[in-house]
Amino acid sequence: GEKTQDIRDPEPHKEGEIPTPQPEDVEEGEVSEVGEIVTTTGDVDVVEEETHFTSASAHVLIGEIMVCNRDLQKIKEDINDVEKRLKNITDVLGRI
Repeated sequence: GEKTQDIRDPEPHKEGEIPTPQPEDVEEGEVSEVGEIVTTTGDVDVVEEETHFTSASAHVLIGEIMVCNRDLQKIKEDINDVEKRLKNITDVLGRI
């Protein structure tokens, strides 16, 4: 599914989460050239050659990274919950 950009303040960092660095070296409106940008759509890599990169594009990508980090954190929590349920079930079965 396609994600919409979340423009709210990021959630506080949870344990094990890497904070997103803030861009410092690029002035507002400055354009730096990037040889190639590789993004992944499903299992297919999409390569854009000689893309002009602005701080606005960087902010969009940083927003996407933050959304992905939140999604991954939620998945990790879900996995942890499922592992706890499985352990409880096997403990109960072990007592029978």
